[in-house]
Amino acid sequence: MAKSDSTHLVIFGDPKKGPVAEAIAEFTGFVKGKAEIVASCEIGECTNEILKDINFAVVFGGDGSIISAARALSQSGVPVVGVNLGKLGFLAEFSIAELKKFFGDIVSGKAQIEKRMILNCKVLSEGKEKFSSTAINDIFITAGPPFRMIELKMLVGGQSLAGCVSDGLIISTPTGSTAYNLSSGGPILSAKMEALVITPICPHSLSFRSIVINAESKVEVHGVRLNEGTTVSVDGQISCELGVGDVVAIEKAPGEFLVVNNPIRTQWDTLAEKLSWAEKPKYKKP
Repeated sequence: MAKSDSTHLVIFGDPKKGPVAEAIAEFTGFVKGKAEIVASCEIGECTNEILKDINFAVVFGGDGSIISAARALSQSGVPVVGVNLGKLGFLAEFSIAELKKFFGDIVSGKAQIEKRMILNCKVLSEGKEKFSSTAINDIFITAGPPFRMIELKMLVGGQSLAGCVSDGLIISTPTGSTAYNLSSGGPILSAKMEALVITPICPHSLSFRSIVINAESKVEVHGVRLNEGTTVSVDGQISCELGVGDVVAIEKAPGEFLVVNNPIRTQWDTLAEKLSWAEKPKYKKP
């Protein structure tokens, strides 16, 4: 963190997107005299040398931008302030107006910073690592072309868990429980929890349901019967082809996703607002 009295910020956003460029320009004008913007980067451009003296990263965009930035920042300990300019804005908790309103609380340390667990994914082929990435939301395996069902074997903590004949498999963090996991019938977890959710995608079994396991558990997924296009994907953004005999090794990563919470919005408010969770039935008026 910065050693001077000034708050040091780094900005993430794609200036080629009109709304993002406009929002960054507006924020840059607002922040003059209140904090120092050390760098303005597209995702993946900021170096460790820049990040070592940063107090906060302000990310302009949708949830995809937040997730990309969070992977880049996970080892640096820099909290993320997400500004929603996308469609859903589940992780991007602030509007521009809200960021301005609460900026003083954020830089003075009054805003809550939530720690969220992340995962590390490695793909091993004949014992050699061919892919590695940090995951904020989830790691999922999809059948791919020619779109026949695939067979996977799962181990948790070295113990055989189950075989899975399905269209794929999702291993999710609590943060990602409201993403692909939820769409596939998995449970919603509190983002503050430390746990993993394993959810099959369209399993060929009426009894195969999601399971929640301890965050310290190491998961291995072995490809038994796959398609030519079977793929393992991290956060839906980084992918690697999966071959028969390959092993997907997943465990809790040493870093954390630090997110600055919006004081006027809880996780449950966001669920209700964005996903209409627990919405009351629309009864007919008598």
